[in-house]
Amino acid sequence: MPPLVLSAVASSCQLLIVIASAWDSRAAQLQRFERANSTAEWLPVGALIAVSLGKSGLAWGRGLHPQLAEPGPTKREGDACAPAGVFAISTLFGYDVPDKAFARAAKLPYLQASADLKAIDDPASRYYNQIVDQSLIAQLDWASCEDMLRDDQRYALGAAVAHNSEIPVPGAGSCIFLHVWEKKGAPTAGCTAMTLVDMREIANWLDGAAAPLLVQLPFAEYERMREGWGLPVFSS
Repeated sequence: MPPLVLSAVASSCQLLIVIASAWDSRAAQLQRFERANSTAEWLPVGALIAVSLGKSGLAWGRGLHPQLAEPGPTKREGDACAPAGVFAISTLFGYDVPDKAFARAAKLPYLQASADLKAIDDPASRYYNQIVDQSLIAQLDWASCEDMLRDDQRYALGAAVAHNSEIPVPGAGSCIFLHVWEKKGAPTAGCTAMTLVDMREIANWLDGAAAPLLVQLPFAEYERMREGWGLPVFSS
């Protein structure tokens, strides 16, 4: 049986490839790729998009790639690193109500942010690294969480990245999203952020039927893994 990352890439027809210059980079470039079917050639979609990464850059996350420790750090809760590796993109979220045009047209599951929608980042919680509606939970067991309905635009639209999601390991990192940045050049706490215009274009493009993946690496690591993982050439 081929490694999980090879199977995932082989089954995908949409890639979001984020390339940083180094492990400690706070900024990167994102390029979309798509193909008509699993045997077709990968083709770039649109222009390069500027994105912000974590305050501490990148660290190996838990996703579809093999667990790698060298080179580069390993992601931990609160380390302010965006996860490096290959990850499924599972869900969209935002402030729009479900009957708005965007939400109706979304080709991934869509969660409307509300005062009760929380992303749980407490490693001691049984809901660790999940987005939950707390109004449906009889006993809240977390000491910390992220409000998905904020008083700014950062979660106005976003996508959940499936990092540390398959039987979450407590403390390995949580609540990783693609979302709207605070401002150009401002790093994140560990997510990948961009303008609202770019985030909306990506959200409209993402299609669950195409098994979209996020591939996020320093350039040297991308080049080292590219052929073995079946990834396209990235040209900045």
